[in-house]
Amino acid sequence: MDGVPISWKDLFDTAGIVTEAGSALLKHRTPTRDAAVLETATLQGLVCLGKTHMSELAFSGLGLNPVTATPPCLNDDRAVPGGSSSGAAASVAFGLAPAAIGSDTGGSVRIPAAWNDLVGLKTTAGSLPLTGTVPLCEAFDTIGPLAHSVEDCAHLLAALHGQRPADLTGSSLAGTRLAVLDSIALDDLRDRPAKGFDDATQRLARAGATLTRISAPEVAEAMRLAALLFTAEAYGIWRETIESAPEKMFPRILERFRSGAQFTAADYVAGWRRLHQLRAIWADRTAGLDAVILPTAPILPPDANRLMTDDAYYVTENLLALRNTRIGNMLGLCALTLPTSQPSCGISLMAAPGQESRLLRLGAAAEHALR
Repeated sequence: MDGVPISWKDLFDTAGIVTEAGSALLKHRTPTRDAAVLETATLQGLVCLGKTHMSELAFSGLGLNPVTATPPCLNDDRAVPGGSSSGAAASVAFGLAPAAIGSDTGGSVRIPAAWNDLVGLKTTAGSLPLTGTVPLCEAFDTIGPLAHSVEDCAHLLAALHGQRPADLTGSSLAGTRLAVLDSIALDDLRDRPAKGFDDATQRLARAGATLTRISAPEVAEAMRLAALLFTAEAYGIWRETIESAPEKMFPRILERFRSGAQFTAADYVAGWRRLHQLRAIWADRTAGLDAVILPTAPILPPDANRLMTDDAYYVTENLLALRNTRIGNMLGLCALTLPTSQPSCGISLMAAPGQESRLLRLGAAAEHALR
């Protein structure tokens, strides 16, 4: 990786260079020290090519940002690129950078990766230090790479850790056990994402994987806790800054942050206690599996202009954009999205917490089967 120039999402602190997290609230914010992961990656030889646009304060999966800029989508110049690591994906998809580093709180690496036909890795929460990273929800915030291949993601993850990369040699799907998640993930699936997912599962089976289907009621219950746990923490972190100048924010993002004010501390504590129980139920249910698979997103990238003018369209598409990816965040998993035969349609593999190396080996075998 020595000398490889990559882009960094504009929420990673860069000493002497503005880091504004896509928000006018942080205009001219200039850190004095690099983020911890940037320091480590630089010591491994990676070169910071530049900073990339993002959804405001990382709180949207669409990638729409009228405050700063909305990067393009690879397959549809009228559509949003996915977020919140929108510019990260665009910089790789359009050939500016060979790879990028983004963050993923509810799908913000995987959605832009999927919508721009890239590989994106969501790491386990807490596996990489968040020091020097502008937060959204620190309990869920994770750091991960976007690239053209699983191998590139493996090398980037190693550089962020300052360790050797996962050994991908000899990876195979033969004898692996994969489960299609029936609960929520296949609801309201649009035609092209459904076609891409069906084709991908058939290819994985032909390559030697055993596929089953599972229903997991704990997923639906965990997802009902998302609004509480995400928005309460996000507003708790940003309330003072936001309310000092709310007029500077994109109203849609402002509204989402402020929705966290409706919850009490008791709600938040009880929510986390229940989520830990649900994560344990999921771990027991999936203990014999190598990964659980699902469509990365149930929808295609929405039209950018329509999002700005059609309120009902914005609400529907915004809710669906991160629905499937958020499952991995709520359950505390690591996850990898791969391109399918359909443009802007990804398939995700979710594995147990801390199993990034195994997931990357599995992903390398799946990537070969999907070509």
